[in-house]
Amino acid sequence: MSKPKVAFYWGASCGGCEEAVVDLAEDLLSVVERVDIAFWPVALDFKRADVEALADGELAASFINGSVRTSEQAEMAELLRRKSQVVIAFGSCAQLGGVPGLANLHSREAILECVYQEAPSLVNEERTVPQLATHVPEGRVTLPSLLDSVRTLDQTIEVDYYLPGCPPPVPLIGAAVTALVEGKLPARGAVLAPDVALCAECPRSATKPERLLVKGFHRTHEVVADPEVCLLAQGLLCLGPATRGGCGASCIGGNMPCTGCMGPTSRVLDYGAKALSAIGSLLDSNDEEEIAALAGEIVDPVGTFYRYSLPASLLHRRAEPASRAGGSSS
Repeated sequence: MSKPKVAFYWGASCGGCEEAVVDLAEDLLSVVERVDIAFWPVALDFKRADVEALADGELAASFINGSVRTSEQAEMAELLRRKSQVVIAFGSCAQLGGVPGLANLHSREAILECVYQEAPSLVNEERTVPQLATHVPEGRVTLPSLLDSVRTLDQTIEVDYYLPGCPPPVPLIGAAVTALVEGKLPARGAVLAPDVALCAECPRSATKPERLLVKGFHRTHEVVADPEVCLLAQGLLCLGPATRGGCGASCIGGNMPCTGCMGPTSRVLDYGAKALSAIGSLLDSNDEEEIAALAGEIVDPVGTFYRYSLPASLLHRRAEPASRAGGSSS
């Protein structure tokens, strides 16, 4: 009996999700024994043509990491969707948009101008930007186009399951592959991680005051955190109360606050709004001016509360002025 075929694809992301697969270590060998890797270009010599040659639905599953920012990434996502029985949004970028999704705070034109014309280390006197097509002696050379906005995977194709994290925790990856091979996946649309807030599994939960009130916020470089005490109780902006568990509280174990990469639980509509509400409810003041001053201590609120989830949020992106937005899609 032939083994089920699986694919891995890397979209707009840092590559950490690919590393997480390798971090299975010797368990990766047992995975290879149970599945046939039919496409994994970051690790093996596969081409797009190899996917195109597969019959529709021939892949048991595709693990797609990264958000969708270019026309090529959208085309590959659509191709893998057609060839796959199951598509798993693998990691924060695929599920929520991830850190690349913060580019939705700027227009495509502003990003190109910054990167190719205004960067302080840049020498570009002609102020050129990449062209989608150009002719060289060998023929016509093309580049993918940059989409107007960063998209989550399920804003591009239908997604069956979500494996959260930046990157997904190794135990969750192993459990997902096992469930896939054994045919024990939950109902479609499920997030393959515990549906509880991180605080429920935090090793410091016993030190969290019953009525936690925050009198001020510190950035991580400003204090040396007590490694035994709830980070929020120390005035460090930990997003554990708003974030899904399942990561083993690895950042907390490193004496660093949770930044929210596991995303929301199933009961949350907008992660950033939930995180903002959770932190706002802890402010120890009823005075409007004092509350405003405390909130002002949070540097970069959008980057803090929507670090991984801006494209998936109700906001989706920063609205462009009508005079600049024109008829472009977002």
